[in-house]
Amino acid sequence: MRIKTQDLQTINELHLNAHRRAFARLSEQLQEAGIDPQSLIHSLHQLQIAIPSWALGTGGTRFGRFPIGGEPRNLAEKVEDVGLLHALNRASGAISLHIPWDIPEDAAHIQALASELGLRFDAVNSNTFQDQPNQPYSYKFGSLCHTDAAVRRRAIEHNIEVIHYGEALGSKCLSIWLADGSNFPGQRNFQQAFQHTLSSLQEIYAALPADWTMLIEYKPYEPNFYATVIQDWGTAYLLCQKLGKQAFVLVDLGHHLPNTNIEQIVATLMMEDMLGGFHFNDSKYGDDDLTVGSIKPYQLFLIFHELVGGLAARQRPVNTLAWMIDASHNVKDPLEDLLQSVEAIQLAFAQALIVNRQALLEAQQQNDVAWCQELMQQAFRTDLRSLLAEARLQAGGALYPLQAYRQLQIRHHLIQQRGRKAVATGL
Repeated sequence: MRIKTQDLQTINELHLNAHRRAFARLSEQLQEAGIDPQSLIHSLHQLQIAIPSWALGTGGTRFGRFPIGGEPRNLAEKVEDVGLLHALNRASGAISLHIPWDIPEDAAHIQALASELGLRFDAVNSNTFQDQPNQPYSYKFGSLCHTDAAVRRRAIEHNIEVIHYGEALGSKCLSIWLADGSNFPGQRNFQQAFQHTLSSLQEIYAALPADWTMLIEYKPYEPNFYATVIQDWGTAYLLCQKLGKQAFVLVDLGHHLPNTNIEQIVATLMMEDMLGGFHFNDSKYGDDDLTVGSIKPYQLFLIFHELVGGLAARQRPVNTLAWMIDASHNVKDPLEDLLQSVEAIQLAFAQALIVNRQALLEAQQQNDVAWCQELMQQAFRTDLRSLLAEARLQAGGALYPLQAYRQLQIRHHLIQQRGRKAVATGL
């Protein structure tokens, strides 16, 4: 389905007067602080969040999965669903594919459809943590780190295949996450596993086009709970250094042990020009893959504070990083969840932009701890939701995307078109 511009305008009209009053009050508040609201809106327009193809259907747990109906049955329908999100929020202008869940059988058609909807293809993601039907070699005991050279060869070839699929769609980035590791002490030789992983990645890296980047993701545990080969940002950083200038670290907010200072990791990677991108989500206990900003919104703001400062210090545009969501929507409508996640990311970004960095630097130099906290929380507690709404309005989107989604009865229409028992492919 497509969202008609006239229908969106009609819905916006219902809220326009109240929005204008709210935005006028906020604009006055920002201008008194020496901040240009339109400059913030321009920055928001530059931030486009890639929607993962695997997040468009209902997720599941080890115990069950409860599809919502109307889910995308093929890659074309997944692209169309991202188009719906982008039409509403004007900030979801990219899609990230997972291969082999979403192999583009007709790449030209898929690319044309994406272009029609104002979308581009962000990172393509490989999958060596599952065995596929008729796969000759199993990843049960690892992929790129496996003791069997034939298994490693299959995993290497798969990643190179993913690069070729990405080239056909106009992607410029390969994202790699490995489940490789061990569940019991003594099961694996740590040094050999690292060396196998490095040599495998070097072959994949050699196949990268000159204008591509490779993102190396890390995770301390799961599905292997004793040791993971790429268990932390330092190991990912080490691999990237050994690979070359096209390799960078990818930070998944859920891939950390409890209470890890993620913002400090981000600051260090930014300082070393080794941060390549993000998988945004939120968590209470571990890699919960919850809606972004639903559990720890202040931490999200602190992460963006480091990002904004790091990008400014290096004069890097915001779109030089890969901004992606990685979540699992077990009990919500996936599209509603994604709308909420994108808005949370935008809000944290905007809040980070209004931090009085000069005053903060002076307070830091004077070791004025209380004032440092005051400046940070002043920005975090500023209600910038009307700024986000104005940015969407100026870009042709919905003032309030979630409300518009419901008023337009999009899930109802998707169920009518695709059926109540339609289940997203790949999951």
